[in-house]
Amino acid sequence: GSHAQQQDTAPRIVEHPTDVLVSKGEPATLSCKAEGRPPPVVEWYKDGERVETDREDPRSHRTLLPGGSLFFLRILHGRRGKPDEGVYVCVARNYLGEATSRNASLEVAGE
Repeated sequence: GSHAQQQDTAPRIVEHPTDVLVSKGEPATLSCKAEGRPPPVVEWYKDGERVETDREDPRSHRTLLPGGSLFFLRILHGRRGKPDEGVYVCVARNYLGEATSRNASLEVAGE
């Protein structure tokens, strides 16, 4: 029979992250879902810097979920720093191009 050839397509973001307000020590998720052929690789950037997840560092408290969302086991927030607070974007890429999500800010609720 005739086999419809699937066309490769550049990534597009189908679910954008939204702003979140979290209490420190609580888990949080920044959503992101991208489509494309071949399936795009998703990376996260916070304030322009690439976010390391447990893929790079097994001890990381941040996990990249299979769909592309970023999951925080617990929000780190101390007197010396607010390592998780900031503006995040998710970027999906494959060989045809890349797509960038809207900005989403993660804020830690007041002490």
